[in-house]
Amino acid sequence: MIDSGPDFRYQMLRAGATDLDAILFTHEHKDHVAGMDDIRPFNYMLHKNIDVYASPRVQEALRREFSYIFSNVQYLGLPRINLNTIDDAPFSIGSKTVVPLNIMHYKLPIHGFRIDDFSYITDAKTVPEETIEQLKGTRVLVVNALQRGEHISHFNLEEALDFAAKVGAEKTYLTHISHNLGRHEDVERELPPNVYLAYDTLSLFI
Repeated sequence: MIDSGPDFRYQMLRAGATDLDAILFTHEHKDHVAGMDDIRPFNYMLHKNIDVYASPRVQEALRREFSYIFSNVQYLGLPRINLNTIDDAPFSIGSKTVVPLNIMHYKLPIHGFRIDDFSYITDAKTVPEETIEQLKGTRVLVVNALQRGEHISHFNLEEALDFAAKVGAEKTYLTHISHNLGRHEDVERELPPNVYLAYDTLSLFI
């Protein structure tokens, strides 16, 4: 999983997920971490701790938001995690190599991730040129496009499309969108041939 939003539990139930290898955190904002408590059924079913990958700053926020997980007082039923530190270096989860991508969410440095030919970026406002180089050759790109108007900390639609053109992925899916973007069918008619709006239950086979 990349991030565990407030509806993490429902997402996993809806998807029929029976395993969870790891959670990668892009950043510490509540809409990206709030559901971490709901890993408990996976602890129970899989008899294992869940690996969590996060930068030191995000780890600090997790310790603050979920202090009971890290307390010296432990008891049956607590979420159990293995905390792993992200820096700029690629790392492995099973057979997959994960490449952290440096992104700016206004003035907050956050991470996107590239896994094989799939790249995921959310909450971006600016992207360094070196990160764009890391994205070259990706086949499927997911990137945020919050709304049509300018926003201080997120790509709007125009910025997301410009960014997608720079990356040049075979397919780009827009995510982290709000009602201010417009109706799904109306927006899709305006998009370039290789750009689509993401939606709940979307499945990608890469």
